[in-house]
Amino acid sequence: MTGPARAIPPAFIYGTAWKQEATAPLVAEALCAGFRAIDTANQKKHYREDFAGEALRDLSVYGLKRADIFLQSKYTYVEGQDDRLPYDPSAGYADQVAQSFASTLINLHTDYLDSYLLHGPRAAGGMTRGDWEVWGAMEELRGSGKARAIGVSNVALRHLEELCGKARFKPEFVQNRCYAVRGWDRDAREFCRKNGIVYQGFSLLTANPQVTGSREVAAIAARLGATAEQVIFAFSIEIGILPLTGTTDPAHMREDLEAPKLRLTPDDITKILHLN
Repeated sequence: MTGPARAIPPAFIYGTAWKQEATAPLVAEALCAGFRAIDTANQKKHYREDFAGEALRDLSVYGLKRADIFLQSKYTYVEGQDDRLPYDPSAGYADQVAQSFASTLINLHTDYLDSYLLHGPRAAGGMTRGDWEVWGAMEELRGSGKARAIGVSNVALRHLEELCGKARFKPEFVQNRCYAVRGWDRDAREFCRKNGIVYQGFSLLTANPQVTGSREVAAIAARLGATAEQVIFAFSIEIGILPLTGTTDPAHMREDLEAPKLRLTPDDITKILHLN
């Protein structure tokens, strides 16, 4: 089913997980470096969405307006939260989603999100009744235009097959951790490619130090006059991944944004795919 115009993110997303009190200055630094997409979640256990919002309160400081920025957040089940909940845990799932989403809009000083994700299904074996209630509430947000796209994070192929087979609105974004030893999440990534879903990958560096630090990647980087990290990001883009980075180093922020300009050869991509 179609709805409001789908949000198209830039080529790179800045992730705000695990930054706590440093979130606001780091988001500001990322915007100054050139990032135009910010990922967060209404989950104080691992994110400070409210602190990210401090950096986004006055976009004119960066010479930007709201339409220039892609904002993505998430609804997180109570099991993934600490005691600082953004909703009433005794409420039904639809009400929890509505309360969490309303809180997110306040946190980020906006009246819409470009993308809203379910922060992970409740069970590994497939979609639960609770997942479907949450998804139905997210579909309402999508249909209203308050969320210009919806999707899911930390998800397996079986969940995606169910969602695409039964949902009123299919997921438009999938965000997963990528491991080289699992073919860079090959099954989910290929499913997304075939179904027109944008696949977002996180922990591309931290989950794969054996690849980033390999001689093969070092040789490719030397040939291109780039860093190994830039090569991994360029590789991820070539195989259909929209990368996230959570670097806290301003120099690395600028380097990361240069990665999409690198041109890897088919042989480069094959070599990296086999470093698993």
